[in-house]
Amino acid sequence: LIIGYCDVQLTWKVLDSFTPISFCSLIVSIFVTAGLIILILSVSFSGQGLGGSKGTVDSIDKWPIGYLGEDVILSCKFKTSTNSRESTSQVSITWTKEGLSEVVYKYDKGAVQLAEQNPQFKNRTLLFSDAIGGGNASLLLRDVKVGDNGVYYCSVNTPSSSGTASVNLRAAAFSAPKFKRVNTTLTAEAERWFPKPNITWLDVNDNVLNESETSFFNNSAGITRFISSLQPIKLYGSYTCIIQNPLVKAISQATIKDTEISAKTFFSFNTSAAPPILLPQWHVLAATASVFLWIYQLT
Repeated sequence: LIIGYCDVQLTWKVLDSFTPISFCSLIVSIFVTAGLIILILSVSFSGQGLGGSKGTVDSIDKWPIGYLGEDVILSCKFKTSTNSRESTSQVSITWTKEGLSEVVYKYDKGAVQLAEQNPQFKNRTLLFSDAIGGGNASLLLRDVKVGDNGVYYCSVNTPSSSGTASVNLRAAAFSAPKFKRVNTTLTAEAERWFPKPNITWLDVNDNVLNESETSFFNNSAGITRFISSLQPIKLYGSYTCIIQNPLVKAISQATIKDTEISAKTFFSFNTSAAPPILLPQWHVLAATASVFLWIYQLT
């Protein structure tokens, strides 16, 4: 298609003079330029990477949610040699947490090194020693606490690989509400939520109901308990209580039949985060500008 138009001449006016350019040359220049820009940007973005990891170390779950009081695994994998499993005596694994000078956990040359461990993690961290040789540097963190929130770094050094991966742990607590009706008032009460949630009531047609009052109570650990009351209600009807914070969303549906209340709750979790918007480095911008300047000179 392009070759068929090679003998067509276009006339461009540049600085009050007329310069003939073949239609074929112009089209080829545009396609070549577009290809160069795509190639430059692809190389730039692939070199920068996403999610705070580099080299041959990565995490399959960069934004885990840890339920308060329960255990959580901070994922970290590293590339092993293609011929055999890594010898654990040649592997060094260090877990650190942003904002702390001491380590969270350290494993070096086949032995655990906890002399410089932060007291916050004493007797609460563990590696899966049997899986280290296969490239597993994941950390087990027991009894998740509010203070465990934050960014963790898994640094691995072996004869065949080295690098660092980041894991952003988000502590959360959630529980299904219990419903109670007194006359024309429907009350929902939940014992454990963190962070503090927002409460929204809907009717059977999903219309927002504003006739509600909610009280929040925090315990010494920062866990929120709430009581939310809706009135007036119908003695036969369905209502939905939505409990939501940045990490967890609970949809509780209560069906009222005179003195009886049946309820069911569905939970959903925000287990991912949008990757950062990466801008091309300065040399990429310079190269792109040079390409556009070349097109301008042609025209």
